[in-house]
Amino acid sequence: MPEALTRWKFLGFAHTADLEFALTEKEVITRKELMVMPHAPRFFREGDRMSFTAGVVNLTDRKLSGTAELHLFDALTMQPVDASFGNDHPTVSFSVEAGQSAPLRWEITVPEGAPAVTYRVTARTERFSDGEESTLPVLTNRTLVTETLPLPIRGKQRKTFRLNQLAQSSRSSTLRHHRLTLEFTSNPAWYAIQALPYMMEFPYECSEQIFSRYYANSIAAHILNGHPKIRRVFEQWKSRGALISNLEKNPALKSLLLEETPWVLQAQDEAERKKRVGLLFDLNRLAQEERNALRKLQQMQLSNGGWPWFPGDRENRFITQHIVAGFGHLDQLGIKAVRENPSVWQMIRRAVHYLDERMAEDYRHVKEGKGKLKEQHIGSITVHYLYCRSYFPDIPLEKKHREAFEYWKSQAAQYWLKFNKYLQGMIGLALHRMGDKKTPAAILRSLREHALHSEEMGMYWKSPGGYFWYQAPIERQALLIELFDEVAQDQAAVDAMRVWLLKQKQTRAWKSTKATTEACYALLRRGTDWLAGDQQVEVTVGGRRIDPRKMAEGGIEAGTGYFRISWPGEKIRPEMATVVVEKSDEGVAWGALYWQYFEDLDKITAHQTPLKLSRQLFVERSSPTGPVIEPITEATPLKPGDLIKVRIELRVDRPMEFVHLKDMRAAGLEPVHVLSHYRYQGGLGYYESTRDAATHFFISYLPKGTFVLEYPLRVTHQGDFSAGYATIQSMYAPEFSAHSEGLRLRVSPLPR
Repeated sequence: MPEALTRWKFLGFAHTADLEFALTEKEVITRKELMVMPHAPRFFREGDRMSFTAGVVNLTDRKLSGTAELHLFDALTMQPVDASFGNDHPTVSFSVEAGQSAPLRWEITVPEGAPAVTYRVTARTERFSDGEESTLPVLTNRTLVTETLPLPIRGKQRKTFRLNQLAQSSRSSTLRHHRLTLEFTSNPAWYAIQALPYMMEFPYECSEQIFSRYYANSIAAHILNGHPKIRRVFEQWKSRGALISNLEKNPALKSLLLEETPWVLQAQDEAERKKRVGLLFDLNRLAQEERNALRKLQQMQLSNGGWPWFPGDRENRFITQHIVAGFGHLDQLGIKAVRENPSVWQMIRRAVHYLDERMAEDYRHVKEGKGKLKEQHIGSITVHYLYCRSYFPDIPLEKKHREAFEYWKSQAAQYWLKFNKYLQGMIGLALHRMGDKKTPAAILRSLREHALHSEEMGMYWKSPGGYFWYQAPIERQALLIELFDEVAQDQAAVDAMRVWLLKQKQTRAWKSTKATTEACYALLRRGTDWLAGDQQVEVTVGGRRIDPRKMAEGGIEAGTGYFRISWPGEKIRPEMATVVVEKSDEGVAWGALYWQYFEDLDKITAHQTPLKLSRQLFVERSSPTGPVIEPITEATPLKPGDLIKVRIELRVDRPMEFVHLKDMRAAGLEPVHVLSHYRYQGGLGYYESTRDAATHFFISYLPKGTFVLEYPLRVTHQGDFSAGYATIQSMYAPEFSAHSEGLRLRVSPLPR
């Protein structure tokens, strides 16, 4: 029986062969007359001063008096360590009334370098005794801190960056350098190539994804023929381990091992896709896969020319338009098979005639309805039709459809301001190809007025997201790149917009076949040929020019130009905080400087990148109007039993994926929510995992904006505790990280 104040119910049932039966029920209470119950924390932390508490319970019918003792031992050798913990008075007296309990308390200070500690609490009277023993870990008050400095640069620029904390590191007497790492990617445009297998190998047999395979194989063949050096690049990728997920790269620079996150499978899946890049660019396989995808598309096309989403379904107008527009992209890329392959051209003609019928049918519904023709009747699906139809003006429009076609053109020209940026771009391209020069020019002026410009992020638009196809940000940017290239012929704007598209790939994985299709088209077709560039950026650290060919760990990665260089702690100097980067050719490049050091938790200062974090503690008090919270300062009185609210504010200037947030906890606090669970708070969804020394938040998708997370803790012990700090990092792009400053928490004893 467990030694606890517990009531047990014993149930018995007996029966005979002829089903006669009997029931019995008894209650048993297990207890000891004298019980001691330690209230130990989950862990000790070096430098903390605390009151180790316990309770003694008297279950007899008379008053008991006696003594209680606390003894501490090295958990490995079981040698006493009371002296080093300041446990100078291990014996205390107690007196407890019948049926009551009494508190016990010992003052201890956790020393530096202490091992795991075994505590033993005993209580004795003249007739009774009890004791309990257990082991607690002792956490160091020093931690390995990683501070990062992103190094973004665009073509033909020279920029100077400075990591201020490293420059001022000599001011701290307790700081010890661990490692300084420089990594750089000179030509990230090659990440678009590594994304192509995602389109080729998506597992579902729907029309859109079958076409994506055909699209990916066609682009791959086109790239291989247009860039002879690509095969050489792939061979180097395979031999040097370049084809791994960004989630798996640089584990030493991340605050958490990948295996401790919920994203292991995502990393494995992305790594497998990258490893299949070599297969994608095998010419024999390309031809076979292209034939297979084309055959399936032909089989899925219905007799009326439309494609269903899945086999057996009725035709889907949007899916058909998406496939027709995709064939238009391939035609723009100069892939001859679109028009020279009779099977492909026949499919396109049948699909276009089907779409013409649907367009005319919409017009008939408008004429037969009660609404006026001059009112707005055009919607997103019709705008999409005009866009995909504009790729094939040589497929004649039947005479019976001419009136309807002209009506929808006039509607698009009249009501383009009613649509979002994505659909405005489609209208501009469609009308430009159909001979209207005035409306596209107005659309371009409007887009330029609403565009946002950033040295790092390029040119982009702020537009609300959503779940409809015309609210997708990646696809929107890709289409507007096409508009500025074809209609405005603005090379500088196109390259600035491609910067934003690539920067999204830096912190996120392109999640859908459609997004990957459009992004690859925009990056590979429009603007300057960034794949052709092979010049390395010039980097100077602390006045010393870096030669990656001699210093890089593992050499320079082919294609992307990625390299990494590290310096051990004894070679790190404050002047190395200054980094100068120069890029002489076109395109975009990025990198980061990672500084890792050991420091006392209390002395850590706040650090931020484009990812910003702040943490504040509040105590909840009762008032005549209900509970209120007040910020905790050095003057705030705290006592055991108080409820603390932890408030963490996140600010991020771009969407990010696979973000890990860790909030350390003082030894004298206990989490209220002890079960790990998924939560949705303040517009942000995340998985919250409670551990002994910290609470972890795993955010699969962090949108651009400001978010506030709150969770409760309960004060359990008196003392002076290190509350640690909060840190956040993108696991996909570890150069984006931030942390708060270290805090201490002081809890006063309860009034007697």
